[in-house]
Order: sequence, then C-alpha cells, then structure tokens
Amino acid sequence: MTEKKLKVTLVKSLNGRLQSHKACVRGLGLRRINHAVIVNDTPENRGMINKAYYLLKVEDAHAT
Repeated sequence: MTEKKLKVTLVKSLNGRLQSHKACVRGLGLRRINHAVIVNDTPENRGMINKAYYLLKVEDAHAT
C-alpha cells in the first residue's frame, strides 16, 4: 500500500511570524520562499500544515 504524498511549498516569508509557526514550517523541511518538499500525508504533518496554512501552498504530489 502506498502512502499518500503532499507537495508543500512556502509562499510567504517567515519574518515576523509566531515562533511556533516558524517551527512548524521548519519541521516540514521548508527553508526559503518557493522551496517545495514532498511529505507523507500523516496526522502529524497535517497538523503542522494546518497551523501555518497561511504561509503554505499544498497540492497532491501525484498531480505534479
């Protein structure tokens, strides 16, 4: 069984954001604006995405 994957892209700056939101973005592996990573669709990753949703663009990894 293959696990579902998500493509997560950082689209806004981390300057002036809450420390916990910055930590979530870093935890997803994102480093700079327009940096994209592929992550597993797990409850842990979904929680980090939901916390900093306004900084991110999320797509299904199979669509790209």
